[in-house]
Amino acid sequence: MSRREFTSESSILIQHPFVADRASALDAARLLAELGADAAAAAAARADISRDRGNIVHFCRWRQIERLIGVMADTESEQTRH
Repeated sequence: MSRREFTSESSILIQHPFVADRASALDAARLLAELGADAAAAAAARADISRDRGNIVHFCRWRQIERLIGVMADTESEQTRH
């Protein structure tokens, strides 16, 4: 795969993050409301703690929430959010 293909594929993944359940979306919204610009960093920190404890399920969940926060916080995007 060329670098260009990887880059466009990566941006598709960032534009459409996986949301496992309502609780993940609510956690992302809560962190954004409470921490604003620091919300993604807080989710990343929680993912790191989960990884260090060997909890891969929570690690993946918090990484997904981190990506979701990035999309939710993007004020320049012209995409519809539901």
